[in-house]
Amino acid sequence: RGYDPARPVVCMDEKPYQLLAHARDPIPAAPGRDPKQDSEYVRHGTCSIFCWVEPLGGWRRVDAQPRRTRIDWAGQVQRLLTVDYPEAEKVVLVMDNLNTHSVASLYEAFDPATAFGLARRLEIHHTPKHGSWLNIAEIELSTLARQCLDRRITDLDTLNTELAAWQHATNADQRQVDWHFTTDDARTRLRHLYPKR
Repeated sequence: RGYDPARPVVCMDEKPYQLLAHARDPIPAAPGRDPKQDSEYVRHGTCSIFCWVEPLGGWRRVDAQPRRTRIDWAGQVQRLLTVDYPEAEKVVLVMDNLNTHSVASLYEAFDPATAFGLARRLEIHHTPKHGSWLNIAEIELSTLARQCLDRRITDLDTLNTELAAWQHATNADQRQVDWHFTTDDARTRLRHLYPKR
C-alpha cells in the first residue's frame, strides 16, 4: 500500500528484556588497557519492550512496561489511536498472532463503548505462523537491540530513558523502510499458505 496519512500502516511487536546490574564495578579503559567487566551479574527482573513502527512515515515508538498482559497491550493501542494517530480514520495494524494481540483485550481493559470506539478504528493483519520476520517491527527491535541494548541496564526508568533517546534520534533521522519483499516473493516463499488448484 502507498502512504496514506488517513490510514497509516503501523507494525507492532514486543520483546522481553532482562534488567541486569553489575555484581562488581567494571574497570574502565585506560591507555594500553581495554575495559573489563565481570561476567557475573545481578538480576533485577524482567520487562517487556513494545515497539511501534510506521515504515512509510519513518516513525517509531518504543516503550518498556513491567508486564506484557492484555491490559498492557490495550493501553498501548489506546495511546496509538488517541495520542499518536488521533486524526487517522483507521490504523492498519500488522502484528504477530500472540494471545494478547486481539480486540478482546480492548474489551477486557476498557468499558464496552470505549473498546468499540478503539476497535472500529483498527484494521488488524496478523503475520502468518513462523512468518513474524514479515513484521517490520521485529526488524526494528533487532536494530534497537544492537544500537541501544548492548549493555547492562538495571531498572525500568533508565531503560525507558535510553529507549526515548534512541526513538528521538531515529525519528529525527526519518529513516523509512524500503521493503523489497514482493507479492511474487510471498507466493514463492509462503506457497503453503496459498490454496492449491
